[in-house]
Amino acid sequence: MNLSKSLLALSILSCNSSLWAVQEQQARVQLETITLTADADQKNTNTVATLEQDQLSKAPSTLGDALQGLPGVVSGQFGAGASRPVIRGQEGARLKVTANASDTMDVSTLSPDHVITVDPQLAKSIEVIRGPESLLYGAGTPAGIVNVTDNKIPTQMPEKGYEAQAGFRYNTGNDEKMTHAGATVALGDQFALRLEGLTRRANNYIAPDYLAAEPHGDHVHYTPERRVGDTFADSDQFNIGLSWIGERGFAGLAYSKRKDQYGLPGHSHEYESCHLHGMSLHCGGHGDDDEHGHDDHNHSHGDHDHDHEHGGPWIDLVSERYDFRSELNDPFAGFKTLKLQASYTDYRHDELEEQSISTRFKSKAYDGRVELVHLPVAGWDGTIGLQGSQQKLNLTGEEAIMAPNTTQKFSLFAFEKKQLSDVVNVELAGRVEHQKIDIDSKQKDYSGTAGSASAAAHWQFKPDYLLSLTASHQQRLPLAQELYSDGKHFATNTYEVGNENLKKEISNNLDLGISYNNDRFDYKLNVYHQWFDDFIYAKTKDHFHDFRLIQYSQDKAKFYGAEAEVNYQFSPRYKAGLFGDYVRGKIDSENAPRIPAGRLGTKVSAKFDDHWSGNGEFYHVFQQDKISAFESETPSYNMLNLGVAYTGQYKVAQEYRVFLNANNLLDEKVYQHASFLPQIPQMGRNFVVGVDFKF
Repeated sequence: MNLSKSLLALSILSCNSSLWAVQEQQARVQLETITLTADADQKNTNTVATLEQDQLSKAPSTLGDALQGLPGVVSGQFGAGASRPVIRGQEGARLKVTANASDTMDVSTLSPDHVITVDPQLAKSIEVIRGPESLLYGAGTPAGIVNVTDNKIPTQMPEKGYEAQAGFRYNTGNDEKMTHAGATVALGDQFALRLEGLTRRANNYIAPDYLAAEPHGDHVHYTPERRVGDTFADSDQFNIGLSWIGERGFAGLAYSKRKDQYGLPGHSHEYESCHLHGMSLHCGGHGDDDEHGHDDHNHSHGDHDHDHEHGGPWIDLVSERYDFRSELNDPFAGFKTLKLQASYTDYRHDELEEQSISTRFKSKAYDGRVELVHLPVAGWDGTIGLQGSQQKLNLTGEEAIMAPNTTQKFSLFAFEKKQLSDVVNVELAGRVEHQKIDIDSKQKDYSGTAGSASAAAHWQFKPDYLLSLTASHQQRLPLAQELYSDGKHFATNTYEVGNENLKKEISNNLDLGISYNNDRFDYKLNVYHQWFDDFIYAKTKDHFHDFRLIQYSQDKAKFYGAEAEVNYQFSPRYKAGLFGDYVRGKIDSENAPRIPAGRLGTKVSAKFDDHWSGNGEFYHVFQQDKISAFESETPSYNMLNLGVAYTGQYKVAQEYRVFLNANNLLDEKVYQHASFLPQIPQMGRNFVVGVDFKF
């Protein structure tokens, strides 16, 4: 492939550029860590929320669960193996997840039961990026970008010649045992080796007063169960990286291998016999009212003993990824930094039933990216760059909803910022994307170009106050799934039909934010509105009981809402705050599906002494009764979480932390409206105990 050859050439050029540009090393050099994150002054503009490594080491295992709790962010769970963040009511294609600014190149956007292949416990940080800077990473994402940075490729020599982290934890709610560890070792004066890995084993989780549904023809039996069937999750990951580090930059390579096995709760084949007559569903046999059978796939079997033979459907995933990254300071006249990266991902997952493969997803993907950070020009600082990717996707089996296809994307982007005065700064960004999809069928290939632009102004109208206004015009090109689908998709209980005539989706977005921050008191408030033309969504054309025929269609839509938090430092030891968020979504004047309910809560943190610390939060999630057709109302619930930790040192510059978290302490029955499985309760009361070490 021409694209793969181009990416390989890019990697070789970057490596050679770094080696040629750096003079002879005289001694081991301590470099400043370079990460693809927002600048410090940008973080004061209310456009970035960040979780750091210390928080992530004790965070939940999946990306959506780890981010849940940030303002405007909830988790769209699909059992315990997969969850994706839902931000301001947006998910999937409208909420891009990147790994060190590169595409993850998995198949998570195809279905909610597909895992996003990043591990919070191995991440260095996770950022939710909004505003103009988000166009550095992708377009058509008005709710923002989630960028995960990691340590796979070392960017600096370890200070003592080595550094390491390790951790272990246990969760009573699903018997989860997780171990993660990583170490960076200096090999001489200019090379650093990184090794890290993670292993996780979790059984079906416990939920209060759970009744497992068992369809029987024209009625359903409900059986009390202690655990929710098919919610087990196993995962293993191994990463190795090697970097050459010099005075002006670095160049490194990494290899990653990930394996996952997890259950698919609520994955029913009750409507397996359904098929199309034109644009209408026909379910059951011709000439009779057969009620489809296949209900035995949905039985719950209590505790999962990791013998998949007796469980329901489950996923077996293997992904291998190769990464190259390089950065060079002062590469040539007029520029501060040159950043290059390239990746290749070989991904495969099987969906199995009774040890037989029902559907296989295979993806081979390339991604390459070049960034140049330029010196100030007329007071403007910024970045320009280009990015290219290719993904070959092949689905086979029962739920192969589209023919093999290849998607190529090429993008040009720029981000600029300028300090207009002591109290006002502005940001501008633009991104142009061209997409080409080749489909291996009689359907027509797709080719399209989209342009997006964003601007923001930040005014410090008084000391400690900041007023921000962000506006963007974003365009999103349709996915292959939205264009070419034609088949049954049991994860969403639908028969999907694509639309080859889809146009690009257009959104116009406004975000107004105000914040105040001094030594003891701070608050943030954001209100936003998103107007969509040609919003791409799954429109229901017909239904039979809970099974729907959907076709990807376009219409006008709008989403609007607010996020707020306020905190007060009562003393050097105690801090407390309030927070809340709310979002509404409408498509063609009807309620949009899976919109999270409003949330209002309080939190407190304490540092009792140099070793002991604690935190707690209580929030109320309101009933969601603003529902779309074919949805059910989701009841309200209260959530109480408490945590305590002890941090100590056992040698100079080495520390450990022991923590205990009590989650859902009230043992509330929790249903997540943003999930494609709102009828499946989330985990009940559970306790997590763990220990982390730094060496």
